[in-house]
Amino acid sequence: MEITDVKIRKILSEGRLRAVVSVTIDEMLAVHDIKVVQGDERLFVAMPSRKDENGVFRDIVHPISPSARKLFEQSILEAYERQLAIMETEEAQEEAPAEE
Repeated sequence: MEITDVKIRKILSEGRLRAVVSVTIDEMLAVHDIKVVQGDERLFVAMPSRKDENGVFRDIVHPISPSARKLFEQSILEAYERQLAIMETEEAQEEAPAEE
């Protein structure tokens, strides 16, 4: 399995939810609504889920093995960090006084 694309759909600055992400696997399958969440100690990735009739949230899609979970988390968090760095650079350029 290869993650061929990670798209950061939305970045949030308030609350624990930091981003909503879509991932493409092997250029054949897209998984939407993956969340980047700020935990107590670190950022983590939460797979898409929905609430069942008992009020329990269940993942709709999820990695089966620890190595697959690690691949997803690394790829998503690296893309998230890259996007944050791009945004910070753009903001710094906008705030910098124009040279004459």
